[in-house]
Amino acid sequence: MFVIIGYFITFGCVFGVFVAHGGNIKVLLEALPFEMITIGGAALGSFIVTNQTKVLKSTMAVLPQVFKGNKYTKARYMELMAMLYDILQKARKEGLMAIEKDVEAPAESEIFKKYPTVGGDHHVIEFTTDYLRMMVSGNLNSHEIESLMDSEIETHHQEAHAPVAALTRLAGALPAFGIVAAVLGVVNTMGSVGQPPSVLGGMIASALVGTFLGILLAYGAVEPLAGLLEQKAEDAAKELHCIKSTLLASMQGYNPATAIEFGRKVLFSTERPSFSELEGHVKGKK
Repeated sequence: MFVIIGYFITFGCVFGVFVAHGGNIKVLLEALPFEMITIGGAALGSFIVTNQTKVLKSTMAVLPQVFKGNKYTKARYMELMAMLYDILQKARKEGLMAIEKDVEAPAESEIFKKYPTVGGDHHVIEFTTDYLRMMVSGNLNSHEIESLMDSEIETHHQEAHAPVAALTRLAGALPAFGIVAAVLGVVNTMGSVGQPPSVLGGMIASALVGTFLGILLAYGAVEPLAGLLEQKAEDAAKELHCIKSTLLASMQGYNPATAIEFGRKVLFSTERPSFSELEGHVKGKK
C-alpha cells in the first residue's frame, strides 16, 4: 500500500508540476510509448545478460513482496520465541532425546503446530530443526555450532541481497539508456533539419523525453524498490539471529526463560517485545 502511495506522490508531483507550469503534456504522451520501448527493452536485455538464471528467478519471486506489509512484526517474534521456549522446555524436562520426533517430523509435531505463523515458515523450521538435531546428537560444541550458524546466515544474506544488487545495477543503467534514447531522437531530428522550426522543436522535445524518463525510472521507481527489498532482507536475517542467540544460550546451560531473553535482545527495537510482554505471552501459551 505504501509503495503505491509513494509512486503516486512521486509521479503525481513530477507530472503535476510540469502541467501546472504550462507544460504540454501531449508532447510527453506522444513520445512516451516509443521511449519506454527503447529504454525498457534495453534495460530488460541488459538485466538478463548481467544476471544468472537463479538471480532472475529470485528477483521475480521477491518483487511481489514489495506490495505486502512487513511480516516481521512484534507478534511474529513473540510467537517465534514462545515456540523456542516450548521446545527447549520440553528438552530440559524430558531430556534432549524427547524432542527427536519433533525435530525429525516438524510437520507432525504438536509444538510446531501450535504456532502456525512461524511453524509454517519453511526457512524458520529448517534452520531451527537443523541445529536442534545437532544438539540432540551431541557431537558438536556450542562454538562449532555458532560457526555453522554464522556461515548459514551469511549464505542466506548473500542470496537475499542478490535481487537487491541486480535492481541497483539496473537503476544505475537506466539514466544511460535514457541518454541513448535521447541521442537517437537528436539523430532523427538532425535528419529532418529542413523542417520548420515548430516541427524541429517538437522533435527535440520528444528526444529529451528519453533522458527525463531514464532518470525518473532509475531514481523514482527502480532504486526505491531495491532499497525496500534490502530492508526486508535485513528483517529476515534478524529472525535467524534471534533463533541463533536463543539456541546457543540454551547450549551454554541457560534455562529456556533466560535463553529466549538472549533472542529478544538481538531484535530491532521497533519490533522487540518488552520483557513483560514476552513473559506474559509465553505463560499464556503454556
